[in-house]
Amino acid sequence: MSCHNNFIEFVSLLPRFKSLIGLDLGTKTIGIAVSDTLWSVATPRETIKRKKFGLDCDALDIIFNSTDTGGIILGLPMNMDGSEGPRCQATRAFARNLSLRCPIPIAFWDERLSSIAAERAMLEADMSRAKRADNIDHVAASFILQGALDRIGNIL
Repeated sequence: MSCHNNFIEFVSLLPRFKSLIGLDLGTKTIGIAVSDTLWSVATPRETIKRKKFGLDCDALDIIFNSTDTGGIILGLPMNMDGSEGPRCQATRAFARNLSLRCPIPIAFWDERLSSIAAERAMLEADMSRAKRADNIDHVAASFILQGALDRIGNIL
């Protein structure tokens, strides 16, 4: 499969009744969230520590297989002015390389403010600073995925 900038095209390729995975790609970690098979709710799952690309893909493959994944939503770290910087280029390169190893369609989702929203939600839940640090990446991934799920609900 390939990476899709056109979200409607991406949605048309998704197999029904399979989970979607949301990824918040960082330089040191990858936050992971998973949807239900009806594509209505995103749930934070886990954060994996990044190693080498091949090892990262192996860890992701295990998750993709265990959740019967039909599509991947990859957070795209746009600048606040809407431009793409080096982090976007790195994310797109990761997606291209992942698509060579993995037959699951990948779409990008603007992740601006997802970490801030995740931090705010954890503060409201009165989470300790240490616990917030451990959870920020996969909670941010759930905000990314939930935004995409809400958009899919408007398309279908």
